[in-house]
Amino acid sequence: MTMAQTTAPATGSPSPAPPASRKDGRTSERPPAVQLLARPEVGVFLGALAVYVFFFAAAPTVRDGSAMATVLYQSSTIGIMALPVALLMIGGEFDLSAGVAVITSALTAAMLSYQLTMNVWVGVIAALLVSLAVGFLNGWLVVRTGLPSFLITLGTFLILQGVNLAVTKLVTGNVATDDISTMDGFDQAKKIFASSFDVGGVQVKITIVWWLVFATLATWVLLRTTYGNWIFAAGGNKESARAVGVPVAFTKISLFMLVGFGAWFVGMHQLFSFNTVQSGEGVGQELIYISAAVIGGCLLTGGAGSAIGPVFGAFMFGMVNQGIVYAGWNPDWFKAFLGVMLLGAVLINQWVQRTATRR
Repeated sequence: MTMAQTTAPATGSPSPAPPASRKDGRTSERPPAVQLLARPEVGVFLGALAVYVFFFAAAPTVRDGSAMATVLYQSSTIGIMALPVALLMIGGEFDLSAGVAVITSALTAAMLSYQLTMNVWVGVIAALLVSLAVGFLNGWLVVRTGLPSFLITLGTFLILQGVNLAVTKLVTGNVATDDISTMDGFDQAKKIFASSFDVGGVQVKITIVWWLVFATLATWVLLRTTYGNWIFAAGGNKESARAVGVPVAFTKISLFMLVGFGAWFVGMHQLFSFNTVQSGEGVGQELIYISAAVIGGCLLTGGAGSAIGPVFGAFMFGMVNQGIVYAGWNPDWFKAFLGVMLLGAVLINQWVQRTATRR
């Protein structure tokens, strides 16, 4: 007789431990050095460093302190405008009128002050209001119409270009404004916008200080304030940003007005540096400002970027601009050489980011 025996499983025995999960390249934490390389500012820093080293070797004059002060001055006049342009691009928009808006602000201040024989500060304040109004109009039209900011600001660019020339000829009978250097308030305004100070026997322009101050402030706003979060959110996905309570319309309009403020500041610097303004200037500068921001790591699609990257991008422009002069090369090659250097910086930036994010 065969008896079937059944063995009940032991209910108290522990279940086997699951195998340890393996981390892949997407989930494993990258070393701090690799994370640093992934930041967009690093690529443009390496590009700026390469440009500096190149001209340091090719143009011995660059090694002089006064020469570097000139390079930094050229960089600052670009960098002050590149900062608000970069913030606007992070917010997902463009402003093609930024270059001629600088001249509009300078012409407004010069002509109001001279033609009405008023203190230059009256013209300075009026120019600020005009610049902010142009920025507000650009932002309001973009928000209200839903049209691309490229088209809206292209129209503003053409309008301002024509108005600058036509109104200047109408008011002054010339293509340039009259000299305002003898007017009340000129010396005080010059100290703020266009003065110099001595550092170790080298004359340093005040715009370099303003440039660094504005860059520090912009970095703090982006990284430490709610408004900075709004900028990234509005540029990344405005519909999702609205859904979580971000005031997208306010953010975008204020960013356009911030570009207007930058145009006013640079315009005042030009006016009080040269005492007069040519009405046809500024055309093409908007591409320089946008390029400095893009080279600095700001995406064309918005939602990503920094304030430090455009600082290095502006330095590259200043270094190339003056480096060619110090090297004694034919300035006719400036644009071609600049394009090569900028393309090289973009490729370096791309290579660094791909290397840092490779699994």
